[in-house]
Amino acid sequence: MRREHRMNVIPKGTWVEIERVLLRPEDRAPNLPEETRSCPYVLRISGFLQEDGEMGAEVTVTSLIGHAHRGVLKVVNPSYTHSFGATVPELLHIGGRP
Repeated sequence: MRREHRMNVIPKGTWVEIERVLLRPEDRAPNLPEETRSCPYVLRISGFLQEDGEMGAEVTVTSLIGHAHRGVLKVVNPSYTHSFGATVPELLHIGGRP
């Protein structure tokens, strides 16, 4: 049993992503659109674990610029998955040479 427990431990120094709620819905500005105001304002930041941790546990990380942040461990070795969407063929010729 103890061995299984250790297998879920993320070692200190691992690159991870944490999450922390900065504003609960009731703390958000009243002039925001309802669909925005009804959601928590969440910080997600990556950094190096400062102690061994487990997924879902509160941990401290140090960002690349040396700031310490505390939050719930969500992702190990996070990557970037965003894009600028599908290619718009009409835009490929803007600014091109004739």
